[in-house]
Amino acid sequence: MKIKYTLIKKDNNTKARLGKLETNHGTYDTPMFMPVGTNATVKMLSPEELKDVNAGIILANTYHLWLRPGEDLVAKAGGLHKFMNWNGPILTDSGGFQVFSLANPKDISDDGVEFKSHIDGQKMYLTPEKSIEIQNKLGADIIMSFDECAYYPCTYDYMQESVERTLKWAKRGKEVHNNPNQSLFGIVQGGEFKDLRAKSAIETVKMDFDGYAIGGTSVGEDKKTMYEMIDNCIDYLPTDKVRYLMGVGDPLDILNGVKRGVDIFDCVQPTRIARHGNAFTRYGKINLKNAKYKEDFTKISEECDCYACKNYTKAYIRHLLMVKETFGQRLLSIHNIRFLIKMTEEIRQSIENDSFDEYMQDFIKKYTNK
Repeated sequence: MKIKYTLIKKDNNTKARLGKLETNHGTYDTPMFMPVGTNATVKMLSPEELKDVNAGIILANTYHLWLRPGEDLVAKAGGLHKFMNWNGPILTDSGGFQVFSLANPKDISDDGVEFKSHIDGQKMYLTPEKSIEIQNKLGADIIMSFDECAYYPCTYDYMQESVERTLKWAKRGKEVHNNPNQSLFGIVQGGEFKDLRAKSAIETVKMDFDGYAIGGTSVGEDKKTMYEMIDNCIDYLPTDKVRYLMGVGDPLDILNGVKRGVDIFDCVQPTRIARHGNAFTRYGKINLKNAKYKEDFTKISEECDCYACKNYTKAYIRHLLMVKETFGQRLLSIHNIRFLIKMTEEIRQSIENDSFDEYMQDFIKKYTNK
């Protein structure tokens, strides 16, 4: 089946929405944070630990899985769900973001993109048709159109050309998509330009995708510009389909995305910062490598119910980090992912209680200490 989004309730004071997302692997509430499992695994966490933090959809990376182990091997294993032993829903991105970070502008054409593999430098070529073919074989519940994530900042003329290219690629990808059990999302681009964001959204919606993503954010722009990028296209997206803000996982950005009507988010940030000793708390990020935590025998966060906070202290986790034991990074990864998921649980409750704006202001005040 295709996914189905049902709008349950709108917030009274903002564009925040409470919804349900039905997939082939369960029904989940939105707003939702999706942990990223680039290589068919969320770094440091087992599937059982992901279930324990109440994760729903997991994101996997088309580019990386295409290179290793290859989409044919994953298909032979029975698809991504069986291959990685995850019985919840999976979303695969198109591979576009990684490809464009490796390609030279001159190697991007309306046909596709030529680039060099980050593994061995081999020349490779990716087209919208090839991206969809790979994703069809990987077998995720939700797959993404191949789009151009243009660099920031870029000129108006280049972004105008890029938007046209992304629209052509979306149409070509949709034409070859042939897995009836997968939902295909269109992606809105347009950079910081209001008229291009609007055009991209309007024309993408005309193609009638199963859901819509807002792309080209969190690529170097300031926060004000990012939020304007969302504002410039969100009202053109249908209310009866899910809205996905790609690559965003900072707590304040999630709040501002929800406020503007976004339903799902993903980002590598929680596990990435964990590997450097950082943890989310309600009072901002902390780095447990700091000497002040050497004799701190309290949990990472008093408000957290994760495995790490239930069983270990800052002092112990700091010790693990300092002696380079990976268990410390694992504990922080578990905590950070649970922090964002618990946050979205609280957001949903606040929308249900008509108190989202109050919740958001209280969270920001504590998180920024302002």
